[in-house]
Amino acid sequence: MGTTNKNLVRFLLAVQAAAVMAGLGASALSMDYYGMSCPYTEWIVRGVVSEALRKDPTLAAGLLRLHFHDCFVQGCDASVLIDSTDGNTAEKDAPANKSLRGYEVIDRIKEILESQCPGIVSCADILALAARDAVFMAGGPYYRVPSGRRDGTRSNAADTVALPAPVLNASTLIQLFGSHGFTTQDMVALSGGHTLGVAHCAAFKNRLQSETATLDASLAAKLGSTCGGDSSSATAPFDRTSTAFDGVYFKELQERRGLLSSDQTLFESPETKGIVNSFAANPGYFFWAFQQGMLKMGQLDLKEGDKGEVRKKCSVVNPPPTW
Repeated sequence: MGTTNKNLVRFLLAVQAAAVMAGLGASALSMDYYGMSCPYTEWIVRGVVSEALRKDPTLAAGLLRLHFHDCFVQGCDASVLIDSTDGNTAEKDAPANKSLRGYEVIDRIKEILESQCPGIVSCADILALAARDAVFMAGGPYYRVPSGRRDGTRSNAADTVALPAPVLNASTLIQLFGSHGFTTQDMVALSGGHTLGVAHCAAFKNRLQSETATLDASLAAKLGSTCGGDSSSATAPFDRTSTAFDGVYFKELQERRGLLSSDQTLFESPETKGIVNSFAANPGYFFWAFQQGMLKMGQLDLKEGDKGEVRKKCSVVNPPPTW
């Protein structure tokens, strides 16, 4: 990491500490929340994530998306991890979440933590910590994550309508993210999380059919071949370094090689084009802005006190007390 990036990280840590102390979730979260009750929490999370990514580097994208898809629906309460029941289709089984991955990593972390500190560490905190470690291990920035989130008890597939669709334009994305307190720069930086991972053909077929003017011809031909015929399970990478967290995503937008409509629109719109160009020219600036966005995202609509719980198993809501 160069001197510029190191300085950006130091500055971020100072900003984070000030933000938390100033009240951005300060009533519920702290940087040393498990310092006495489960002091090895972060080490345990990091160890499991490291082992998982060593075996399958593509899981970095999965762990990051689990956290995002959780927080954007009802806040950061691990509702995305709850299993469906006979009477309820949960978030994880909604069409928008069918491609999510990494559940087994979260389950393994929870299993170890429950053996060490039963009933202490929430699944929502595990999601936030695992996403941070996945980003860092994929080559991205390291940022401190305050803890103290509570797990929710509701998970309904219908609520996933809150997730940004892959066909949204920049103006709509700005509006949607703004409703959660994000700036335009936050939104573009968080979209940069697409520097990791792949998308299924159904998410970008519209680009091949109606957006040829903003789609590089060679990429269009490649995607057409990938998504031809029976392509229900076919995927394409968001950028050419899809297991590395870097700034290549923004360079690809400049070359009109954005995979989703909601990716390419960031370069096509005058509201966001300048930010894309800045991030493409200076990956360190992107890393810093991404950290800012993740800090905000990790504190969306937190459950406090009796509005939440610490699940014993991340996929199942705790049974009611018998007393």
